[in-house]
Amino acid sequence: MLTSLRIARGSGHIHHPFNAPRVAPEQMKRPILLSALAFALLAPLAVAADAAPGDAQGEVRRDIRAGAVLPLRRIEQMVLPAMPGMQYLGPEYDPTAMAYRLKFIHDGRVVFVDVDARSGQIISRH
Repeated sequence: MLTSLRIARGSGHIHHPFNAPRVAPEQMKRPILLSALAFALLAPLAVAADAAPGDAQGEVRRDIRAGAVLPLRRIEQMVLPAMPGMQYLGPEYDPTAMAYRLKFIHDGRVVFVDVDARSGQIISRH
């Protein structure tokens, strides 16, 4: 196997092209300290964002665990058969109303179906 080696001028050291340049130990500490500082400052923001009000996904999980609402899969099993010819696009959850909004498309028009998350009953279609 051939490798390219060269001798740095005046140093007498042989450098391999894949060797990283030498860095003084005090220079190595600086990026670590900056990373630690950035983490310390940003970690609380990530926790706050995870628990932020309006986090519908977290709220629906909590409501399901508490037995207050039905899981989305159960709602879909109940509602999708009642929507023949419509293409299902996906759900949203409204924790205030304890309702799912299922989004469909039919003949090029978007149709929203609001469903009571506690009972699975269709509230409205629009």
